[in-house]
Amino acid sequence: MKLLIPLLLAIPLAQACEAPPPARSDIEANSYYSDSNHSVIDPVRRAQNIANTRPIEDFLAHVAQDANGRDAGCALTWLASWGGQNAMLGKLSSEQAYYVRKWTLSGMALNYARVRQQATPAQRGVIEGWFKALADATIAHSDAKRGTRNNHYYWEGLAVTAVGGVTGETRYLDWGRKVLQHALAQMEPDGALPAEMARAVKALHYQVYAATPLVMIASILDVRDARLDTLVAFTAAGSADPSGIARRTGFEQEPVGSREVLTIYNRHVGRPPPPAGKALWQPRLGGALGVPNPLEHLK
Repeated sequence: MKLLIPLLLAIPLAQACEAPPPARSDIEANSYYSDSNHSVIDPVRRAQNIANTRPIEDFLAHVAQDANGRDAGCALTWLASWGGQNAMLGKLSSEQAYYVRKWTLSGMALNYARVRQQATPAQRGVIEGWFKALADATIAHSDAKRGTRNNHYYWEGLAVTAVGGVTGETRYLDWGRKVLQHALAQMEPDGALPAEMARAVKALHYQVYAATPLVMIASILDVRDARLDTLVAFTAAGSADPSGIARRTGFEQEPVGSREVLTIYNRHVGRPPPPAGKALWQPRLGGALGVPNPLEHLK
């Protein structure tokens, strides 16, 4: 027995699940661009926005780490805690606050998809009921909003589609399909998204950022469409060589990779993965992008 004591002590104990932080009912956020194209960042206003939204960003980051292998039970505990308190259903200070909510909902639903099978019936009821309330609020705000339908609309589509995927609610899947078809109808014949091309030095950045939720929606809904091939091809080509988009817009483009887009889309349509590189991690897309999400349809 004396020999067992040091052996037992050498086995690391499982990390205890930290108590969830207090739920955030209201969201305080602010825009941080200083020009009409929304392409030049004001560092002071951006820092203010980061500080105000950090509790929500930290919550999602923690849930994503747990849902991606650290502690599924803890991820469910945290989601049920905020769901039981109707988090993010209070006062939203600005359009930026609505952006934060839909990005967070997308991430929470996609991460929940990874651990849903381990949830208790009670946890499922609380979490999925909360997600549906957030999806309804997202749809209501989006449908009431007037103006350009751009990347924000596509991320709203992904958030609602992901909720449809984890709850089985057809109306959410149908709404996401509407968003996807609207985006493809807006797209120019070569694959450019016109609202993103209007973003000056950030045109390429926002082309990639807009394509990302669209390819995930397509995978969740199992949509295969030649227009999506065109969208992805244009996005990947612009990422590999931004000079074409620079000539098109009249602005030199900030470099940005397209591996997230290609990783999701290629496995959906049965193409080889993009060249290997640093592991892709995005809490808003379900954490580890190299590991297919349970909601994705793979060929």
